[in-house]
Amino acid sequence: MKLSEGKLKRMHALSNERGIIAAAAMDQRGSLQKSLAAGRGVDVKEITPEMMSEFKVAVSKVLTPHASAILLDPEFGLEAARARSKNAGLLLAYELSGYDNTRPGRLPDLLPHVSVKRIVDWGADAVKILIYYTPYEEASVNDIKHAFIERIGAECATYAIPFFLEFVGYDSKGGDEKGGEYAKAKPEIVKRSMEEFSKPQYMVDVLKVEVPINAEYVEGSSVYKGQKAYSREEALKHFREAAALAAKPFIYLSAGVSNAVFTESLKMAGDAGTDYSGVLCGRATWKEGIPVYAKQGVKALEDWLQREGVKNINAVNEAIRSATPWHAKLGIPAPGVQAPA
Repeated sequence: MKLSEGKLKRMHALSNERGIIAAAAMDQRGSLQKSLAAGRGVDVKEITPEMMSEFKVAVSKVLTPHASAILLDPEFGLEAARARSKNAGLLLAYELSGYDNTRPGRLPDLLPHVSVKRIVDWGADAVKILIYYTPYEEASVNDIKHAFIERIGAECATYAIPFFLEFVGYDSKGGDEKGGEYAKAKPEIVKRSMEEFSKPQYMVDVLKVEVPINAEYVEGSSVYKGQKAYSREEALKHFREAAALAAKPFIYLSAGVSNAVFTESLKMAGDAGTDYSGVLCGRATWKEGIPVYAKQGVKALEDWLQREGVKNINAVNEAIRSATPWHAKLGIPAPGVQAPA
């Protein structure tokens, strides 16, 4: 698969010197507002846009020297984008936070005041879209989601900017996505989603995927909680099978789990020999700073990030030593390296 010159240049800006995407994520909106409100013991309406921006600036300023890029949102994150380290590329979210809960199927929508052109004008190196997706949803619902992604892929191709697609699985019957039954279903949901969005009509450049297992249900894992959904060998097999179905570079997302769970999951990815190309890691690095900011303010948050946040992101950086450069997954030379004649 060939990438345009514009996309290649921007992919290089998002990667470290090895061609690995070691990105921080700070594009949370509604969930961050709720968490800050809970930390302060106030109504969510009392969390102002200025507070949201201040929190994001602190995270961006302290963590991006240790990241190859940062994912932010255009609603509260543009100041944080300007505060990032010079070494860090920029991804901007294009979707409206959450999903349409007035009808079934968790249908996505776009930020009404944003376009790919505007994302390019704001200096981003990639467009990120999150959708909730399961192959077990009604075909008519998934058809809407497929068309939605096709449109965004075409828009990104027009402006020669990489398209990062994040898909988060769910139980279409309304079950607990953190429970044991969903843990058993998760590998197939992740695999079939990776296979679907690798198809050329979507024009996705990087798949941002969940790990195909829940590490807390892997017997013998460092975060095992006692209820088994898979043996370690079965878990590693799921990693290998999911990776084999991806025809595009893929990176793992932390999906709101703790740093310990995420680094254990990445260790399994490495042990399985998967050719993932890095991570986009958000809450696993900074979420424990939320109550610090809520109760003590931005200076206390910055101090906490310098101590604990940097430690967390460096633990993730250590865990992705086994990652494969994104250009190797595509079978193309590293940026700046000429293909043999």
